[in-house]
Amino acid sequence: MAYLTLAAAILTEILGTFVMTRSDGFTRPVPTAITLACYAVSFTLLAQTLKTIEVGVAYAVWSGAGTALIAAIGMIALGETVSLAKLLGVALVIAGVVVLNLGGAH
Repeated sequence: MAYLTLAAAILTEILGTFVMTRSDGFTRPVPTAITLACYAVSFTLLAQTLKTIEVGVAYAVWSGAGTALIAAIGMIALGETVSLAKLLGVALVIAGVVVLNLGGAH
């Protein structure tokens, strides 16, 4: 159940970040409110996962998955440039999360 909660935290963080691109620097009220609400929900869900998942692992998965997915969304849906360096960076983030998860098992 904790990993489902963590997945929901990741998805709300991604949604908040995506909508933030529409907030025009927090000058548009509706996208700003949605962004803030998504981040509030995301942090609340992340906090709940910390009851059962170690903070290093939970935060690495939350931030790493969010980073990788929002970078992909940026390249696919927002027309951001795709480069070998960006793809390598995303791969390294994913690899780091995997290593932290493997290293956390005792």
